[in-house]
Amino acid sequence: MPFAFEHHDPETYRRKARIISVAMAGQLIVFGLVFSQLLVATFGSSLWLNALGVFLGLLATSLTFAVLRERPWMREMRYVWQLKHHLSRLSGYLATLRREMDQGNAVALHLMTAYHQGMAQLAEFNGRTLDDDAELLGERARIRQLREERGLASRVDGFDPHDLAAFKRG
Repeated sequence: MPFAFEHHDPETYRRKARIISVAMAGQLIVFGLVFSQLLVATFGSSLWLNALGVFLGLLATSLTFAVLRERPWMREMRYVWQLKHHLSRLSGYLATLRREMDQGNAVALHLMTAYHQGMAQLAEFNGRTLDDDAELLGERARIRQLREERGLASRVDGFDPHDLAAFKRG
C-alpha cells in the first residue's frame, strides 16, 4: 500500500503527543497500582505479585491504546508513526539507493527524494531543524539537481514501499 505524504500542523501534533504521553503514563500508573493492590489483597504481599500487577497495568494500557489509536483525533499520531516506520525501512536501504541513484535509477531517485522529504517533515513535527551535516546537505542538493535535470518536481507526493524489493539492504 503506497504511503502518501500528508500535511498536518506540527504544533497540533506536538500538543497531542504531549497530552497522550501524559495520559498514557498516568493510566499505566493507575492500572499498575490497581492490579498490584488487587493481587496483594487477594494473594498476600509479594514482590512478584506487585511486578505482575505492573505488567497487567502495562498490558491494559497497551490494549486501551490499541483501541484508541483508530479514533479520528489520533490522525496526526497515526500519520507520524507510519512516517517513522517507512523512514526506518528506507534507511536500511540508503547505501544501495545512493549507489543506484548515482547510476541513474529513477526509482532510487524517487525513494531518496521521499526519504529526505520525510526526514524534513519529521524534524518539523518534532520542532527541530535538520542537522547541518555537510554530507546530507550535499546529498539533498544532488537530489534536487538530478530531479531538475530530469524535469521532475522537487517534491514527491509519496512512495510505494514495495519499490524497495528491487534493491538489496545495504
